[in-house]
Amino acid sequence: MTTSFSGALERQQDRAYALLRVLSGLMFSFHGVQKIFGVLTDHAPPAVGSQLWVGGLIELVCGLLIAAGAFTRYAAFLASGTMAVAYAQFHWEFAFDTHFFPAVNHGELAAVYALLFFFVACKGSGVFAVDAQRATRAA
Repeated sequence: MTTSFSGALERQQDRAYALLRVLSGLMFSFHGVQKIFGVLTDHAPPAVGSQLWVGGLIELVCGLLIAAGAFTRYAAFLASGTMAVAYAQFHWEFAFDTHFFPAVNHGELAAVYALLFFFVACKGSGVFAVDAQRATRAA
């Protein structure tokens, strides 16, 4: 019973990864839309060229690239680094007290995005991706 269940899940591995890549990329890009355009948020858009604006632009563009599977490794690596900086600078704030913990500093999403996008950068685009189509045409 366990073997057939494991086998069934294993056969869906590529599709599950593609779904993870697409949905996380789209959710990430939506954060960029919120920051840059002030859509569906209580916060006013930051000044053009500010660190928050640049972060929002990275979220928007890299999120769409990750979702499409285009230049995936580069986009995911940049997104991962951006989220690592966001966590350290805006959530953790380099405080070595209880503020260090993501549940206290509200940095869970930044920490998870940093690790998730680092994984995507290491793994690549997978199936259902522009990168895969480009590789097929090149071969």
